[in-house]
Amino acid sequence: MHPTAPVHTATAVDALSLGAAAPGNLFHAVSDEDAAATVEAAWNCGIRAFDTAPHYGLGLSERRLGEALRTRPRAQFTLSTKVGRLLRARAGLPGDDLANGFAVPATHERVWDFSARGVRTSVEESLARLGLDRVDTVYLHDPDSHEREAFDCAYPELERMRAEGMVGAIGVGMNQTAMPTRFVHDTDIDVVLLAGRYSLLDQSALAALLPLAAQRGVPVLVGGVFNSGLLADPQPGATFEYAPAPAHLLDRALALRTLCETFGVPLRAAALQFPLGHPAVAGVLLGARSTAEVTDATAMISHPVPEEMWLALRAQALLPPGVPVPVQRQDGIRP
Repeated sequence: MHPTAPVHTATAVDALSLGAAAPGNLFHAVSDEDAAATVEAAWNCGIRAFDTAPHYGLGLSERRLGEALRTRPRAQFTLSTKVGRLLRARAGLPGDDLANGFAVPATHERVWDFSARGVRTSVEESLARLGLDRVDTVYLHDPDSHEREAFDCAYPELERMRAEGMVGAIGVGMNQTAMPTRFVHDTDIDVVLLAGRYSLLDQSALAALLPLAAQRGVPVLVGGVFNSGLLADPQPGATFEYAPAPAHLLDRALALRTLCETFGVPLRAAALQFPLGHPAVAGVLLGARSTAEVTDATAMISHPVPEEMWLALRAQALLPPGVPVPVQRQDGIRP
């Protein structure tokens, strides 16, 4: 395996990475000051891993994250970005980019490109936006409809860039399990970023991806642990996978919350910590748009969760019988 992060003493918050889609104006505008304050709060809370992508706000996330991290000691944090979408200037008066989920002017358009040249160009342009000389991890971003080009062109180029030292680690970031499983089986990727497929409501990654990743020693970073909001605050109108949650999933989330609260555990804490029970999972990636959300996340990742609660979730069929669950040691550090 190739190194993906500096070696340092483990603490609970090391299992938490900050995703920077919200500072790219995901769904709603965030001011420059609030975006900077969010990253500052993450740093002050001990978070040292940050993730972004050109897709997030048409480069706004990369620019803001780079600005916030540029004065930090480079050896003290890890940074990941993604390839697969090049940003190209759009002619004419810009509208907005809300159709793609971002409250920014549509000054550019995204061009899918998993060619070797496209991958290298994407990293070079990301470095320019970030204002940094390197990134620690580069993910192939959502190559769902570009499988052949991703395997035949993009991945080999990332291997070359890794060998050259232009990037540290390489991986794939997706919200499905089939293609990442193939990457783990057929390539020498260093890491998988998996969104939404290993949570209290969706354990589909257990079928193949996580066992294979554990066998081959490929760490998995789990995103989407709240399934876009339902597990953060289950109530009528809450979203699951960015759409109104179906009634049966809302009922299940409410049942999860009720049981967790009988053990004095907020549902958010259970949702954040649950993926860490699997030996293939190295950490969770959580997006935040404010200092309050960062502070809450770092508190929830460290919140004591008794083993009895996980057993009760299994007993009430709110979790599968054999699903692995975290072990909470007295020092609060999970393996």
